[in-house]
Amino acid sequence: MGIRTWSRSEVEHGRNILNSGLQGVRSGREAFLKGAPLSQFLAASTRSACPPAALGLFLGLLAGRSGKNKSLGRSLAFGLLGGAVGFGTAVAWKSRGLTTSAVRGAAHSIHVVRDERWMKKHFIAYA
Repeated sequence: MGIRTWSRSEVEHGRNILNSGLQGVRSGREAFLKGAPLSQFLAASTRSACPPAALGLFLGLLAGRSGKNKSLGRSLAFGLLGGAVGFGTAVAWKSRGLTTSAVRGAAHSIHVVRDERWMKKHFIAYA
């Protein structure tokens, strides 16, 4: 097998894996949402992330006021950072079920494609 044939085969296999992974993510997402729209789930996740974001903002403002440098800019920067960390963490925690389902679907689909390729390359004729 020449380098050109081999590289073409590898690129095609990479595309197959990528497409099957994306299809697995879609099927995992649909299995988790059970027909509900994704936007509705994301809206509920962001609404529930507001209290942790406010807590992070408050703690960031307090941290910005501590120490020698008690400038307003430092306090605001720490407050925004704390709010972003609180919001991001809360959204990630709320959507962990969706993420898990999507990753499982992708992994399953990718394994199927890899197994099919292995069987084509290592064909064993049973009599």
